[in-house]
Amino acid sequence: MSSRAWLAFIALGAIWGVPYFFIKLAVQEISPLVVAWSRLALAAAVLLPIAWQRGALKGLWAFKGAIFAFAIIEFVIPFTAISVGERWIDSSVAGILIAAVPLTIAVIARWFGQHEALGLWRLIGLVVGLFGVVTLLGFGGIHGLPGWAGAGCMLLATVGYAVGPLIIQRHLAGLDSIGPIAASQATAALLLLLPALSAWPRHMPSATTWVSIAVLGLLCSAIAMLLLFYLVRHAGPARATVITYVNPMVATLLGVVFLDEHLGAGGYLSLALILLGSWLATRGARPKSAQPAPEPA
Repeated sequence: MSSRAWLAFIALGAIWGVPYFFIKLAVQEISPLVVAWSRLALAAAVLLPIAWQRGALKGLWAFKGAIFAFAIIEFVIPFTAISVGERWIDSSVAGILIAAVPLTIAVIARWFGQHEALGLWRLIGLVVGLFGVVTLLGFGGIHGLPGWAGAGCMLLATVGYAVGPLIIQRHLAGLDSIGPIAASQATAALLLLLPALSAWPRHMPSATTWVSIAVLGLLCSAIAMLLLFYLVRHAGPARATVITYVNPMVATLLGVVFLDEHLGAGGYLSLALILLGSWLATRGARPKSAQPAPEPA
């Protein structure tokens, strides 16, 4: 890769590791629905003009069904679920659970046109990654019914993040990616508008919350997408997916250092197992169609 591609890789790996930290801060004062809607609205406001200028919005009406489905599965459900879940679990735990996205893709990809032989190493990777998830749920900071509900929200978001790119791969692969992404983010923002208004805060949030929302929308959702397009174009989708292994480490570091979260030995072990399992489950894959891009956080 070129030096610019490496810089984009490092920047994107860091950027997609920080949403969990800022979501944790934001949901202390405002509704998860408002958090999800705000970041989508901000991202759409940035990406739509760029997509329009590039001509990437032309002809999208013919793909309205796929774009609508992508908006719900990739944005509405995960963004809301993560924001809800982080009211009950640590941001570091949320980031680690989301790291199971490559494992989920490896399991469900065959239903979206990727017919790959499972193979011994990929099977071992799935087992190792699954054991890592089980370890985290059992020994990594999940406590009580609220904790399990929060973990369930993260797993729901994980499925959404895994299915979303496969929808693009199967139904929108021939389009400039920024067009469907921008259109689907705008669609998701419209879908969440009324729920967000119904949960709008009665009191002015603090500056910390406003900064968190700005970072989530502008940096983690809009700028990160532009970096992703650049990275996929200059380094290829396979290399771009490697950032998935960087994100949870950034999320864990931020949670432990700045939010005083305590993972314990079980949490760190589960992080290592999930990352190892994800790498084994996706190594050497040669899908017949393009490999899906990594998920937004």
